[in-house]
Amino acid sequence: MFPLNNPTQKGRRSERWSEWAIERIILASGLLTIVFILLIFTFLLKDSLPLFKVYPLKAFLTGRDWYPISDPARFGLVPLLAGSLAVTLGSVIIAVPLGVAAAIYLAEVARPSIRESVKPVVEMLAAIPSVVFGFIGLLILAPYIKSLFDLPTGLTALTGSIMLAFMALPTIISISEDAISAVPREYREASLALGATQWQTISRVMVPAALSGITAAVMLGIGRVIGETMTVLMVTGNAALIPHSITQPVRTMTATIAAEMGEAVQYSEHYFALFSIGAVLFVITFAINFTADIVLHRFRRVGR
Repeated sequence: MFPLNNPTQKGRRSERWSEWAIERIILASGLLTIVFILLIFTFLLKDSLPLFKVYPLKAFLTGRDWYPISDPARFGLVPLLAGSLAVTLGSVIIAVPLGVAAAIYLAEVARPSIRESVKPVVEMLAAIPSVVFGFIGLLILAPYIKSLFDLPTGLTALTGSIMLAFMALPTIISISEDAISAVPREYREASLALGATQWQTISRVMVPAALSGITAAVMLGIGRVIGETMTVLMVTGNAALIPHSITQPVRTMTATIAAEMGEAVQYSEHYFALFSIGAVLFVITFAINFTADIVLHRFRRVGR
């Protein structure tokens, strides 16, 4: 008798080949991501470094004036960096407590019917274009801020912070709620069985167990805020000044690139200075993501 091919062995071979192919595809995707990041950084450096042949690097990093068309031109990064930090920190202060509190409510307090109706609405807010938020801030919020604080203009860092906070809220709420809901039910049941109240269970068991996911949500929200362009271009006043109050107009790095790139002469000092701002913004974003990754790993170790 002739030996027959075993269908089980054929199935195992095909599974091994499919696993090998999937592993190589995933590896190639990861390597391509790294290559793309390096290419972007190289592209930014290529058009950034020529500026420092004619303009000192120290003057760029510590300069307090941004006058690209004056004679001589001054390319001081400090007012743009200060404006970006003011708007970003203001939005984080507003968005993080509200977002985490809303996520806790949806995951632990709200009835299932409320959760099922509210969460899709929250996620739909993330799909609203940034220019729409800019129009809302320009036509509704800015006049209110102007009258409330008796200001000459409502286009301030505070206006930008509030609008960016609303833009970051859907990301923070949705991912934080998923992280809290993913905590095993046994944690909650064991805490309640030991006599803890609902609030003690939430604050001392559920939230600490979901802290890595909540941290990831906050970092993703910050990432959207710091890279936002159109909204801050419309509602922050675009004044390249170092703000001494959150009720003053500011200009961010992203808004400067968007507003001036179309007017800059190609391969001029102004052109290279805008690419230098982009390189600095890239480094800041990379540092935030790297720090977030370290924090997440530490939280996961603590959770284990």
